[in-house]
Amino acid sequence: MAGKLKVSVRWQGRALPGLSKRLREVGVAALQRVGVVEGELSVLFCDDRTMELLNRRFRHKAKPTDVLSFPAHDRLPSGTVHLGDVAISVETAARQAETAGHSLERELCLLLIHGALHVCGFDHEQDRGEMEALEKQLREELL
Repeated sequence: MAGKLKVSVRWQGRALPGLSKRLREVGVAALQRVGVVEGELSVLFCDDRTMELLNRRFRHKAKPTDVLSFPAHDRLPSGTVHLGDVAISVETAARQAETAGHSLERELCLLLIHGALHVCGFDHEQDRGEMEALEKQLREELL
């Protein structure tokens, strides 16, 4: 798999029709634009309960959140680089999409871009606006 990028999408429960392909494309494009040339990113689209459990376990916050990222960058026995995992709450994304006045598809893409950047080492809580600027640029280019 050297030199190839893959974004694998898994839905907790029923997949939203037609979105998996679009989300994979956006994920791959975002990774390419930040210079990633090889590896696989795994994305789980889940419910608020699952997200709350993950948030509690890994961030010690007892509430759901919209997106969590878990960078890895491990080379697997197959030779593939596992970039990491992203979890996105579809329920939270739906509420945020409604509030923002755009589609759930757009919100899921926004959250995927955000999570992919975190997996690549960007951190809006530590930088001086670089991640936010890059995220804005990717939104303009990809959505």
